Amino acid sequence: MVDANTDRVYTISEAGELTGVPAYLLRQWEKRFSYLRPRRSPSGRRLYSKEDIDIIRRIKTLLKHEGMTSRGARAKLAQELHEVGRPKNTQEMRDIV
Repeated sequence: MVDANTDRVYTISEAGELTGVPAYLLRQWEKRFSYLRPRRSPSGRRLYSKEDIDIIRRIKTLLKHEGMTSRGARAKLAQELHEVGRPKNTQEMRDIV
């Protein structure tokens, strides 16, 4: 049985509302963090998956709450995702976060 919520995608404004990260910052983070790569619609709009939302939340935690630099957060995120492999589903990413 397939969970309908696993295919849900969010626009950049919805992703911003869910994570508390402004759209302009999400665009910057896409350039700085290789693991944050939302899909694009045929018209070019960013479409964030639940996994992307979880990655955004983790980046925010590393930068804002743990006081890491972008470089440090990139390294930490890469290490976490490498240790468990790219999460296969949203629950695996939540376990990391």
